[in-house]
Amino acid sequence: MSKQVISVFGLGSMGFGVACSALAAGHHVYGFDVDPDSQSRFLAKGGDQASVADAGARSHVVVSVVLNGAQTADVLFGDKGIVAHMRPGSVVVSCATLAPDLARDLAARCDAFQVLYLDAPISGGSVKAAEGALTMMASGSSSSFDAAKPTLDAIAQTVYRLGDEAGPGSAMKAVNQLLAGVHIAAMGEALTFGISQGVDAARIVEVISKCAGTSWMFENRAPHVVNGDYTPHSAVNIWLKDLGIVLDVAKGSNFSAPLAAAALQQFVAAAGQGLGGEDDAAVAKVYAHNAGISLPKAK
Repeated sequence: MSKQVISVFGLGSMGFGVACSALAAGHHVYGFDVDPDSQSRFLAKGGDQASVADAGARSHVVVSVVLNGAQTADVLFGDKGIVAHMRPGSVVVSCATLAPDLARDLAARCDAFQVLYLDAPISGGSVKAAEGALTMMASGSSSSFDAAKPTLDAIAQTVYRLGDEAGPGSAMKAVNQLLAGVHIAAMGEALTFGISQGVDAARIVEVISKCAGTSWMFENRAPHVVNGDYTPHSAVNIWLKDLGIVLDVAKGSNFSAPLAAAALQQFVAAAGQGLGGEDDAAVAKVYAHNAGISLPKAK
């Protein structure tokens, strides 16, 4: 595999893993984050730093793993945007959850600079990011896939090619986020319902994980509640953004999405209770509060 120069923007729970996976594969990686501590942590891992202009001129690939569409647009085209400094034929790999229309707009703006754009949202969480084993829902030209391939090989275990232009990748991520958000809310509801009926939380996880009612999110998040551990691998506030995007896209298509709307309200309630920075499994606390029951304490 050829080695590339890569700039990663956003060194949060996902982006840090992406950047470190690229480093582990032997690529030269510049890391950028608004938090100086995150940048220092990446430098301690062997990453590099440079000005945006210098990194843009040197990079074959720019990977954007920031929070949302507004931040993605700022990274690419803001006052310190990197695209204006990138070489023709280099590629932007955009990993944030975006509306498909925004992905298409960003691709067109990159094209004006002869920079390729890969609409490439990711799934797998911080653990898979650290392992270089993400799932990527990607769409773009064959040239964009080819230009990014060594980087994609380093950060993703599975790359789904969903179309030859931007948009379908972000649309597929919206489908995933609809399901994931609903499943996490359903986990919180089911687990606290069981507790309200006198069933031990750990036994609920043990039994339901072997039954038809299980889901990946139930099996992954319910143990957080059982252990009383709300360390944020994926925070409650993420779902205000992602389910908000789902509903915005649905509204634009005159599509009714009542389950997504109901799930979003539970995350809004959690944020309103001051839980926005906690792990998204903390949505269970909303149900527990309303039912007047106690969840397991930290062990």
